[in-house]
Amino acid sequence: MKVRISDDALALACGADAVAAAFEAAGAEVERTSSWGMHWLEPLVDIDGIGYGPVAVEDVTSIVSGQGASLSIGAIADHPFIARQQRLTFARAGKTRSLSLADYEATGGWVGLQQARQLGSDAFIDALIASGLRGRGGAGFPAGVKWRTVAHAKADQKYIVCNADEGDSGTFADRMVMEGDPFQLIEGMAIAGFAVGATKGYVYIRSEYPHAIQKMQAAVQACAHLIAPFDVEIRVGAGAYVCGEETSLLNSLEGKRGEVRAKPPLPALEGLFGKPTVVNNVLTLATVPWIMAHGAQAYADYGMGRSRGTMPIQIAGNVRYGGLFETAFGITLGELVAEIGGGTATGRPVRAVQVGGPLGAYHPPGQFDTPFDYESFAEIDGLIGHGGLVVFDDSVDMAKQARFAMEFCAAESCGKCTPCRLGSTRGLETLDRILAGENIAQNLALVEDLCDTMKFGSLCALGGFTPYPVLSAIKHFSEDFGER
Repeated sequence: MKVRISDDALALACGADAVAAAFEAAGAEVERTSSWGMHWLEPLVDIDGIGYGPVAVEDVTSIVSGQGASLSIGAIADHPFIARQQRLTFARAGKTRSLSLADYEATGGWVGLQQARQLGSDAFIDALIASGLRGRGGAGFPAGVKWRTVAHAKADQKYIVCNADEGDSGTFADRMVMEGDPFQLIEGMAIAGFAVGATKGYVYIRSEYPHAIQKMQAAVQACAHLIAPFDVEIRVGAGAYVCGEETSLLNSLEGKRGEVRAKPPLPALEGLFGKPTVVNNVLTLATVPWIMAHGAQAYADYGMGRSRGTMPIQIAGNVRYGGLFETAFGITLGELVAEIGGGTATGRPVRAVQVGGPLGAYHPPGQFDTPFDYESFAEIDGLIGHGGLVVFDDSVDMAKQARFAMEFCAAESCGKCTPCRLGSTRGLETLDRILAGENIAQNLALVEDLCDTMKFGSLCALGGFTPYPVLSAIKHFSEDFGER
């Protein structure tokens, strides 16, 4: 009997190692793979395509003896959570061993790099622009436009920097790529290096991801000969949220304080060590090999409007079926929460969903018909960011959630610009007065005015996006802020 069990960090946290050891003790052959992304079922055991989960050590004997039907979810590929997805970036999820070059090559690995080399730099960048791929880190800037700027810049050295500082609440897709399919990310970086004329790349990973760091380091060593002359180095960040902003990240890479740089100049012209630099997040770079292997039009056929392709959406919070759901842009927020996520884990009504991390807006059920794409969310004063959804039931206090956003910004601000540094501190003080019932109407007006200043005056998205959760909470859940 061959048993496949994920060695993803979440699976490990749920006891996957102990379950794997129990199967080995029972005489089974155990293979550790990437995660399917059905996190509520971890540890998920795959035996000839049939899934069992969540499996505890005491369940192993009955499964080995054929008595574990009560734990079976049937064929994993046919499970509604998986069957409804359109997996491109996560096509290998749950199917391959993360550090097996043989598995990677057998499933189309390195084909994208070969195709890019055959096309040549200009033709490849044209294809990337035609695919419609936009940065998946939050800003949604067209990846090909950024790459073309770097390609045309004149310099003796250029760099590719992968932003793996995944700090948003409810997000884990970057981690799943690095732990489950690291060669795909490295291939994407190598393609980027070829396209723009860079021979050096850095992956900046937050220190809270020890398993991802280990996997990436091992993967870089294993495939170095396949991507030469491009060279990849793994760097570990100290965990400052602001280092998710590209210029703060570059400062940190250079050994400086992680604080925002004023723009211009853009990193594409003067980035790492003052050289032209492509900075993209994990999901953006990991998607490039699929586009090169299957064609720009094949990717652009997914999605809607200016939001082309697929988005790995991370469903978390108070939800029954939390996990990774990759699908084309256009699915509604309500479908993601009610049908895919199964509603709240508590069984209580959904009151709000925060989309886009701790600085994303709170959306009430009245906005659940909104298509999941960049422009549709912008129209309702929201942002999809890195694709993280955090679900709240009707027991949540939205005034306290607004306070948390200001507190978070005050704690994580790099301190360089006044609107973010002082605005968040004064905003926190004002919200505390509101929660205490002091001059509610006047203080709410003050908070709204302060948010306007932060939104348009901050140097980066940390201060600029903090108004989204605060203002959306005030707008949609005003009853939680007391009488006006």
